[in-house]
Amino acid sequence: MDNFLKRYLKGDYVIWMVYFTLLIISVVEMFSASSQFVPKSGIMTKLIEHAVHLGLGFILLLFVHLLDSKTIKMVAYLGLALSIGLLIYTSIKGLAAADGGTRWISVVGFQFQPSEVAKLSLIIVVANWIDRAQNPEYQKKTFVYMALIISLICGLILTENLSTSLLLFGVIILMMFIGSISFKRIMIFGGIIIGAVLLIFLVVNLIPKEKFMEDNTKENKTFVEKTLYKFKRVYIWNERIAAFVDGSKDDDLKYTINDENRQKQHAQIAIARGGAFGVMPGNSIQRNRIPEVSNDFIFAIIVEELGMLGGGIVIFLYLVLLFRAGKIAFKTETVYPSILVTGMALMIVIQALIHIGVAVGIGPVTGQPLPLISRGGTSILVNSVYFGIILGVSRSIANKENAQTLTDETETTTETPEETNLTQEPITQEL
Repeated sequence: MDNFLKRYLKGDYVIWMVYFTLLIISVVEMFSASSQFVPKSGIMTKLIEHAVHLGLGFILLLFVHLLDSKTIKMVAYLGLALSIGLLIYTSIKGLAAADGGTRWISVVGFQFQPSEVAKLSLIIVVANWIDRAQNPEYQKKTFVYMALIISLICGLILTENLSTSLLLFGVIILMMFIGSISFKRIMIFGGIIIGAVLLIFLVVNLIPKEKFMEDNTKENKTFVEKTLYKFKRVYIWNERIAAFVDGSKDDDLKYTINDENRQKQHAQIAIARGGAFGVMPGNSIQRNRIPEVSNDFIFAIIVEELGMLGGGIVIFLYLVLLFRAGKIAFKTETVYPSILVTGMALMIVIQALIHIGVAVGIGPVTGQPLPLISRGGTSILVNSVYFGIILGVSRSIANKENAQTLTDETETTTETPEETNLTQEPITQEL
């Protein structure tokens, strides 16, 4: 068994432990959360589907963590170009979600979320550009390229998934800051993007809601009407933010369950019911009352069944990942792998914290899944790639350290002819 681990599971063993522990928690909690699918397809069907996604993710991780950084970089540029086209196609022909967003496309019968590939590719490409920008002569030009491509990708994601767009933008800004990009440039770029988003919200709120919420299948819609329809989700976000703000101010609203806050209220009931040690797996009651329990609110069910102890362990696992990724980034000899590992870890951990924050009621509903635990094929596969890249960088560092250790040992044990003669000379004289 030990030989198998050393041969196939290379890299930081602590991160491997975090990965496998998250998978175990995912299977256990998805078995419980899948009870909502009993009337349609049964628990085992959904659980097997989830297990298949986890298995494919593990295979993908094994493959990715053996790749070198140049190959990952090349694939990322191709993936970025492909994801731009897919995001445009998704915006026009994508499959509608329950909340009205078009985030998926169907590929050979399987649903696929292009924004996940765009996130992954953009982080890798930006890490490469930050590396190039370390040369002051090229920083200005490189920053312009980064700003343009970041604006394009985040803008394409924005109209259908605001939280994902803001999450990706925030992670990249942190990567730039850690990568020693000019703070002035970062602030100007960030200010422009945030200002643009706020302007969109302002303009949309000045236009009657009916203009946005009309049925998009209506014939003879003008280009302006079709464009306005793409910003309909701004009203959805307005309603979510308003519900969060009003609920935090009005004590009566905190305890009133309606269609707008049903998921969030039942999630908080689940957390309160869990107590310190939970009601044990399979005994959740709120799993049947939260429509998106297996995606957006799985953490609430974890706390209900495993208690604050189980919820604390999940949070601890993500923080351990961030800590270990920081150590790996510190050991790298060049900027690119350092920023790459940092970006991967930040994306996983910040997304997890956002999901947890929504479940415990300290933020508006965002729809962000809990990495490697929530149900979702594309999300699981891409998060496995994040882990694979982090482990791949740690594997490269370990290989270099082992090679250096062998070199040092060889130099220490090898004696030169002069050293041999000096050692033997006193013996000869004594005889």
